[in-house]
Amino acid sequence: MSGHSKWATTKHRKAAQDAKRSALFSKLSRNITVAAKEGGDPNPDNNASLAAAIDKAKSYSLPKDKIKTAIDKAFGTGKDAANYESVIYEGYGPAGVAVYCEALTDNRNRTAADVRSAFSHANGNLGTSGSVAFQFERKGQIFIEKEIEGGKKEGMIANGAAGDEDEFMMVVAEAGGDDYEDADEEWIVYTAPSDLMAVKKAIEEQGVITKGAEFIMEPTTPTQVSVTDAKKVMRLIDKLEELEDLQNVYHTMEITDEIAAALDE
Repeated sequence: MSGHSKWATTKHRKAAQDAKRSALFSKLSRNITVAAKEGGDPNPDNNASLAAAIDKAKSYSLPKDKIKTAIDKAFGTGKDAANYESVIYEGYGPAGVAVYCEALTDNRNRTAADVRSAFSHANGNLGTSGSVAFQFERKGQIFIEKEIEGGKKEGMIANGAAGDEDEFMMVVAEAGGDDYEDADEEWIVYTAPSDLMAVKKAIEEQGVITKGAEFIMEPTTPTQVSVTDAKKVMRLIDKLEELEDLQNVYHTMEITDEIAAALDE
């Protein structure tokens, strides 16, 4: 169990989502609605996908009333009924970087046209189902801050065992996590998809407060690109993430320190 750095990719994805907060809230709400509907249960204790969707929403500070409204919409009728369906789009961007998109849409034709246009303008190619999925692996991801607020007198204090790597490694192993990563001011714990919420609960039971949890698609074989091509790829990713129907956009581009610095310029 160690910390190979995938943090740069995660950081850029989260930064892009944070920058589009109003649109992000809409996407988070839609994600909760579909998770509730597909799981057939509005209680997150009985619906793991809904629990993860709520946890992700909370990590981005989605208000509780919006979370409740999103759940209620899953079981509404008439104009309040939710008619979203999950659709996956796969393709290749500049420099042969594989791109995997998860969408929730109420109009397949509109979404497909928007996604195809984004790939076309980036000189990429929208592929068929399964054309790039094999280059990714589904995982669970839990975010844990190393320090938390301890009150006016204490200021910032260690988040239980998260304040010490050796102790934290034991916590993750005891909880059944697969791996963890040092991400500056927080830890990222990786799990099998089916174990996400169980591992999160087990970590919390050991006195460590978690910040959020979600399902991700992680590239199994990162694609090395030049700085120039990296900027082209990120323009495509940004364009796709701007689309209202797209929930998550993943890619295989390896973000080195050099590329991360260039993208931050």
